[in-house]
Amino acid sequence: MKSPVFFSDLKVESKKTLLDKLDILLDRVDLKGKIRGKDLVAIKLHFGEKGNTAYVRPIFLRRVVDRVKQYKGKPFLTDTNTLYVGTRSEAVSHLTTALENGFTESVVNAPILIADGLRGNSAVKVRIDKPIFKTVNIAREIYMADGLIAVTHFKGHELSGFGGTLKNLGMGCASRQGKLSQHSNISPRVNEKACKGCETCLSGCAQEAISMRPLQSKVETKHSVAFIDPKKCVGCGECILTCPTGAIQIQWNETIPIFQKKMVEYAYGAVQNKKERVLCLNFLTQISPACDCNAYSETPIVNDIGILSSEDPVAIDQASVDLVNAQEGNRSSKLLGAWKPGEDKFRAIYPEVDWNIQLAYAEEIGLGTRKYELIRI
Repeated sequence: MKSPVFFSDLKVESKKTLLDKLDILLDRVDLKGKIRGKDLVAIKLHFGEKGNTAYVRPIFLRRVVDRVKQYKGKPFLTDTNTLYVGTRSEAVSHLTTALENGFTESVVNAPILIADGLRGNSAVKVRIDKPIFKTVNIAREIYMADGLIAVTHFKGHELSGFGGTLKNLGMGCASRQGKLSQHSNISPRVNEKACKGCETCLSGCAQEAISMRPLQSKVETKHSVAFIDPKKCVGCGECILTCPTGAIQIQWNETIPIFQKKMVEYAYGAVQNKKERVLCLNFLTQISPACDCNAYSETPIVNDIGILSSEDPVAIDQASVDLVNAQEGNRSSKLLGAWKPGEDKFRAIYPEVDWNIQLAYAEEIGLGTRKYELIRI
């Protein structure tokens, strides 16, 4: 059976604005029927790294918030802290970045919560019993919410080919430990040259997996350096954030196919306790070649297309990638080929990344279907 995916282009009239079209998209996926009075509804989005300009604008989030409130729900905007060290790696900097990018309560009409806590370790283990993971670590505030609306800026991505709803749910709803387990299959490593021997990481490791030992290289130093015991390390990633010199680093060693499957299993876990109460919105605007985690936005690879809504995270991503590939490519962008309509824009940017993997695996584990009916409003 095909899943319905509703689509609005960006053509507007004085009596029908893009915000009015967004209302229709929410009605078509039965937003009202999925909200009970006093439900806590998580609106999961990406606030954008500081310096990035391609994220979904706050004015659209305000419209989604107002509609949830219209049906007596209690919405909040949320995202999780990043694994890498940047302007969103802990809740204080993350909230500051969100505010600087326009996501204030006075604008969006809802509170903003960082779903995995101050340092990214507030999580719930969710049992999924899938081939790779038996349990996944989902951000606590997302897990505790009654409903979930994934608002996604659709764009290219260095590891998954494209970043859509599946990535927003899988990577975006994972705690720090969950993100690390998707990106790596071994413990973080210590850059001995950068380690100052301050021992800050020792008190931050609940597993006591970190100790100090003499420098192993031939470089002379008066202090010991940190060492992470891989047998004790559980991969929580706490030490990456607490190290003041950035000496503890992620080992980005997971293969791209396995990374995509891990991400999909996390997306499955993120919606497990909210079946029939998850909605997806994909914004096909400013379709940049790379993730909004970058502190900049590059020239879009195609012209703006529109907005999609669906209850099926797999179908909406399949429809989104099909719509992008159906466009003529922007020759002034990073796109180095596939300029003709129908050619694969994402493989042209990342030829080593097969984005089909995430969609095929999501369908295989029962997260949704790649078969869809595109319904234009």
